[in-house]
Amino acid sequence: MSQRTFSIIKPDAVKKGHAGAILAEIEKAGFKIVSIKKVSISKAQAEGFYYVHKERPFFGELTEFMSSGPIFPMVLEKDNAIADLRKLMGATNPAQAEEGTIRKKFAASIGENAIHGSDAEETAAFEIGYFFAGYELK
Repeated sequence: MSQRTFSIIKPDAVKKGHAGAILAEIEKAGFKIVSIKKVSISKAQAEGFYYVHKERPFFGELTEFMSSGPIFPMVLEKDNAIADLRKLMGATNPAQAEEGTIRKKFAASIGENAIHGSDAEETAAFEIGYFFAGYELK
């Protein structure tokens, strides 16, 4: 059954010109891009998006980074989308990511790891709603 997930090409990958190559990897893996846009977000908007991590020591650094340049939030769809995207992205630490994954190819560090993907259906629903209005998701 078709499932939707949410992803962001992060500022480091956009800055380095990897957005097109990452999108190609996503499409090659069978994902349909339901909606995508290029936006810049404020630190406050990043804090709202990552509010679940507000007590974590990396929260300030993460929200500073995510508001440091343009990003590509997107809604993706395919069977088993959440698990398949997480496998395609690879481990959060690119040094531990499997060969062929997006983070192995395009990420520089745990902090600058090129891509975000939802980890569960509830998370995906919140994240999609944070960036996209219903009319954008036809």
